[in-house]
Amino acid sequence: MYLTMNRFRVKPGCEAEFEAIWKGRETKLPEVPGFVAFHLMKGPEAEGHRLYASHTMWESEAAFRAWTKSEAFRQAHAGAGESRDIYLGPPELEVFTSVQQIE
Repeated sequence: MYLTMNRFRVKPGCEAEFEAIWKGRETKLPEVPGFVAFHLMKGPEAEGHRLYASHTMWESEAAFRAWTKSEAFRQAHAGAGESRDIYLGPPELEVFTSVQQIE
């Protein structure tokens, strides 16, 4: 299992706009080979921002890397820079490889 996580620092008062952007996006993820699940998580308020994280689970790192080179990826990120004024800096990408799984 492979997890990619983007952390977003959203300006206070811009939470509804941020969430609307994500909820209104057309997604092709369920059609992408190796995609497992996606979650948009709302975190705490801290130091002048609201923390959000997007978690995307993949069957493997190779599946994630293939998606980043796909047309679906380009379409998903086409308008990414249009609402820069709601963020405090760019998203921070973190990636994780599973070392233990319990089901």
